Amino acid sequence: MNHIKLESMLKQFYIEDIGDGDLSSERIFPQDEEGTFTFYAKEDGIFCGGDVIKYGFKVLDEETNVSLLKKDGELVKKGDPLAKIEGRLHTLLSGERVILNLVQRMSGIATAAANAVKETSGTSARICDTRKTTPGLRMLEKYAVRTGGAFNHRNGLYDAIMLKDNHISFAGSIKEAVAKARASIGHTVKIEVEIESKEQLIEAIEAGADIIMFDNRTPEEIKEWLSLVPSHIATEASGGITLTNIRAYAETGVQWISLGALTHTVKALDISALVELKGVD
Repeated sequence: MNHIKLESMLKQFYIEDIGDGDLSSERIFPQDEEGTFTFYAKEDGIFCGGDVIKYGFKVLDEETNVSLLKKDGELVKKGDPLAKIEGRLHTLLSGERVILNLVQRMSGIATAAANAVKETSGTSARICDTRKTTPGLRMLEKYAVRTGGAFNHRNGLYDAIMLKDNHISFAGSIKEAVAKARASIGHTVKIEVEIESKEQLIEAIEAGADIIMFDNRTPEEIKEWLSLVPSHIATEASGGITLTNIRAYAETGVQWISLGALTHTVKALDISALVELKGVD
């Protein structure tokens, strides 16, 4: 993960949440009063977001002491302590919500990715994400996908070409779209073509696509059409795939399965911050 970018992101998040100051903390506690937070898992899952905790509090106060008790990618059980943070109360209380929001979401994504990988075990299919990420959080969400054992699709519009139905319609045909794209890119950029019929599949193969995506096709259709695809062309299934039917897609022999649900509808992992009550042994 790019820590320079992470720190910049965290600063923007704090500007949004803290604004001109934390009225609650600043009105109750003196500047130098200190305390301790412990983050706990409130349900089972995959932990992700150690760097967010580590850098998140230190962005507010470099003297904050952060002890990570779990590693990214580690399975956690309900009640497990995840991290201990010691420092000024202003820092702990002002940073808590932003950091928990991010870590809960990242851990939820990592858990979902791990579940998808588990469902396809024993097959050759690999799970990957999509661009259906939360604006501003793509780096963190795609990191969480990798933490859960899955893979990243392209990071954005800038690092690979994907010709979807609208691109093809505007260009006139798959052949025309691929030809124009191929003529203007370097040798390291791949071209993926989204297809919805056998006729489009054959056209994409003849046009020289590097990757073919079977969009919203049934496992039966994909299994039949895969026999037409030369071995040098990578294959991907996408659209309407969930944990309940992902096994059927994996068993078709397709190489990649992309899941928008890893990021756009994922449930955050429940994590809370607890403190020792003041004056209680």
